[in-house]
Amino acid sequence: MVLAGLVSITYFLRAGSYFQDPLFCVFVAFSFTSAVDLIISLEEDGFVSGFAEVYVREGEPYLRTAHGIMICYWDGLVHYGLYLAMITAMSQRKSYRSLGLFWLGSLMMSIVVFLLGNLIGKYSSDISPAFLLNVPYVLIPIWAGVKLFQQPRALPCLTAEQVAEEQRKWLHQRPQDVVLVLLLLLVAAFTFFRGMVILDCPADSCFEYIYQHEPYLRDPVAYPKVQMLLYLFYVLPFFCLCIYGLLRPGCSWMPDWSLVFAGAVAQAQFSHLGSSLHSRTPFPYQTPEDVWWSFLVTNVLYALGPQLLALRCLRRPAFFLPSPHRQH
Repeated sequence: MVLAGLVSITYFLRAGSYFQDPLFCVFVAFSFTSAVDLIISLEEDGFVSGFAEVYVREGEPYLRTAHGIMICYWDGLVHYGLYLAMITAMSQRKSYRSLGLFWLGSLMMSIVVFLLGNLIGKYSSDISPAFLLNVPYVLIPIWAGVKLFQQPRALPCLTAEQVAEEQRKWLHQRPQDVVLVLLLLLVAAFTFFRGMVILDCPADSCFEYIYQHEPYLRDPVAYPKVQMLLYLFYVLPFFCLCIYGLLRPGCSWMPDWSLVFAGAVAQAQFSHLGSSLHSRTPFPYQTPEDVWWSFLVTNVLYALGPQLLALRCLRRPAFFLPSPHRQH
């Protein structure tokens, strides 16, 4: 009821103000839910009390899992900061397209893993009508994503000669791209390996990994299993396409989609790392202390790869612009 009232108020305020962007209402309303999620996570970790205990216990008990707490932290901190930044950009008539694409990937990854994990995991029998409150988190971001992709890109001030010169360079003449290709090959291989682990590959290395390095992958809540399957069937093909895009000039889709996947992987890795180490995860599924550092390093590097790729596409986009020859 509070959320519906907030949406109505922002809609009528928008009608008579300079906020003519329909996404303004979305960001204001979602910022309210981000604040609620932050309160839920703080309450579940014992920092505050008496705010959302009844709702979480009776309505959405899966928010009490380690994964539920981590996605609430991410929504209450990162998403909330993005909403404020995008609302500020709107008020100053500045472009927020890049921030919006990062947010889109982050939110979609969060909600897809959360919903599928709830449906097939140990909490599938505890689903109540409150579960339907998550439906707008699927439908509205899809509509918002269409709006974001329709916004004009902020094109750099480059001449056709500058673009052509950048696109004539071979890979060895672009040392930063060489590092990115090697990093993407590593994260792609790690993605494939963890996909095989979650699919119960009988190899000894997979058995050793799931029991001695990432036992959280066996947690019956099913969130880590859904996460690894999404990595295997969606993120892995994207990494392969990005390697192609760094080799062949003129892949104009790279800047936008690298931002979407950067947001998705950042959110996913934060939730996966936090859940693996959180005390709410049953002890047999927590990451063993003797492999903490290797676990942290590999997963942080995994999260860093897409961020570096998105940053490269944003800062030096000439290689990804449509070829001047093809334009003619």
